[in-house]
Amino acid sequence: MIINKSISIIFAILLSFFLISPIFLVVLFAFTDRALATFPINSFSLKWWIEIFNHRQFASCFFNSVIIGLSVAFVSSITGTMAAIGLSKLPTKTASITLAIISIPIMLPPLVLGIALLSFYVSIGMKLGLHTVIISHLLFTQPFVILVVYARMVTFDYSVIDSARDLGASPFKAFITITIPIIQPVVIGAALLAVALSVDDFIITFFTIGAGNTLPTLVFGMMRTSLRPSVNAIGTIILLMTISSSIIALWITRYRG
Repeated sequence: MIINKSISIIFAILLSFFLISPIFLVVLFAFTDRALATFPINSFSLKWWIEIFNHRQFASCFFNSVIIGLSVAFVSSITGTMAAIGLSKLPTKTASITLAIISIPIMLPPLVLGIALLSFYVSIGMKLGLHTVIISHLLFTQPFVILVVYARMVTFDYSVIDSARDLGASPFKAFITITIPIIQPVVIGAALLAVALSVDDFIITFFTIGAGNTLPTLVFGMMRTSLRPSVNAIGTIILLMTISSSIIALWITRYRG
């Protein structure tokens, strides 16, 4: 028993190291002074960060990522919440089938989804830009929002709504003053999860953004010409944005939802 437990602990440590080490190296090499991301590291420096902040495309790409992420979070949190509330009032079997259909976009390979969306936009004559990226990201972020909010709504105590209605509140007022405050932490958490997924996406963005760039597509373009440590600096920024959004989302949905 003790041997099996020790083996399990060692395996868990090795697996954790295998998963975390690439992320750690990206952050580490973002602060080195060498032009090549190799060992040994002589000293640490912020010159790659200065180079990135002076990059002519960095500011626009950063703001594009922020605009897309916030837009996706705003729209998906509203439409996803409404859909989840509606689904929670359906019979369980009907809701399960509907959720399975809604979840199809997140089961498809991103490459297939990106090609399909590009073909669709071209076929209807829609010009590619930030708006097409936002629409595309809604396709795979909204199912997550619906699933998260739906999980909260199936355990919702509707007796508080009935009590508010008995006291004279209209359906709309009961929804605004009772339902929304109760599910607000879960909705915010789901919205932050949508931000993390949107900011981190490359494949679908690559196919649907046209001539513009976001941080992931900027990294791809830079890596095609030269593999400089400044790429690691951008990767660290993306990492911080996605991890912080995910951690806050998990904290809100778990401890406040």
